[in-house]
Amino acid sequence: MSRKIYGVNEKVPGSMLLPLSLQHTFAMFGASVLVPIVLKFDPAIVLLMNGIGTLLFILITQGKAPAYLGSSFAFLGPAGIIISQMGPEYAQGGFIAIGLIGCILAYIIYKFGTDWIGVVLPPAAMGSVVALIGFELAGSTVNGGKIGAEIMTENASPEHIIIFLVTLSVAIIGSVSFRKFFATIPILIAIVVGYLTAFAFGMVDFSPVLEAKLFTLPTFRAPAFDLKAILTMLPVILVIASEHISHQVVTSNIIGKNLLKDPGLHRSIFADNFSTALSGLIGGVPTTTYGENIGVMAVTGVYSVYVIAGAACISILMAFIGPLSALISTIPGDVIGGVTFLLYGMIGSSGIRLLVDDRVDYSKSKNLILTSVIFVTGLSGVTLNLGGVQLSGMVLSSLVAVVLSLIFYIFDRVGLMNE
Repeated sequence: MSRKIYGVNEKVPGSMLLPLSLQHTFAMFGASVLVPIVLKFDPAIVLLMNGIGTLLFILITQGKAPAYLGSSFAFLGPAGIIISQMGPEYAQGGFIAIGLIGCILAYIIYKFGTDWIGVVLPPAAMGSVVALIGFELAGSTVNGGKIGAEIMTENASPEHIIIFLVTLSVAIIGSVSFRKFFATIPILIAIVVGYLTAFAFGMVDFSPVLEAKLFTLPTFRAPAFDLKAILTMLPVILVIASEHISHQVVTSNIIGKNLLKDPGLHRSIFADNFSTALSGLIGGVPTTTYGENIGVMAVTGVYSVYVIAGAACISILMAFIGPLSALISTIPGDVIGGVTFLLYGMIGSSGIRLLVDDRVDYSKSKNLILTSVIFVTGLSGVTLNLGGVQLSGMVLSSLVAVVLSLIFYIFDRVGLMNE
């Protein structure tokens, strides 16, 4: 066998723990620090809360659900509106409120079970939403910035293209050809090779490392609460709930265990939202299970929560050691884009796998319509303004998926379906 699969509760050898953990850290770093940069929050407090949130998630789910909690993009729209009108502390209050509502949802799930998931997100909708998570992110891999290559921008140059292709090629070849220990860290190796390639082209700026203070303290900030701010952020609860369920379903498929049953959706969704509330309480941004890290598990076959916990500890350490986080921040977007080009594709493929595994019958009009409408809604760029909040992409498609699924369910119960 060319590589060993490490199960969820299986400890990895000590010599492998650091590189495997770093692989997860690199995978999440670019996207996770982008959210606080956009919202003008302190990235250090976000790294701290990502790490703490991940450790809490592992503890609350009894070490049975491997997941890394990074910064959530679902809150960017309403949070930006609230910050511009009231200030960041009121956005924090909204984060806390949504997190607590999510915890209440977890209790409802605990009391009434998960059978309703098949109603609001039947297989044709669930698989499509999961696939869309990866497909919608595809553009960010080649459109520049800290989490994407420059190859589709006006700044593109032969050097950018070469760095992107080298990184992607090593990730692909390593995933299918590396053996033994190297078969478990193809993403890390791809990042290192891509980084060295960028360095050879003189495209790595070490000044942030040299200027960083050795020890730093995150910026803590108290929240403030306003009903209007909370209501502005309220629609996000539907998005993060469907995103969380989708992530748990695809992770279940990858590791071969039903996480919705054991440790239970109520535990994982509580842990996810409790982390969001706790992060908002001290000045951080909302957290969510990260598709990048799910992709790493799918590629490497390493599902161990000990590795995820190791990545969380590295994230906490980076919040206090300036040069460490600064060093990772010097990784060019072309390198990150090359890696996420594969990882986001793995998420999209996992959604298609759900459709195949559940044997979704596309000779039935309702299944064909669900998948078609979800994909077009998410990928067409259509935007819906709801109470001052803009819904588009995966956010809007998740809402459409739930509403359309409920309509079909009601039609079926009252005999209005023609199938």
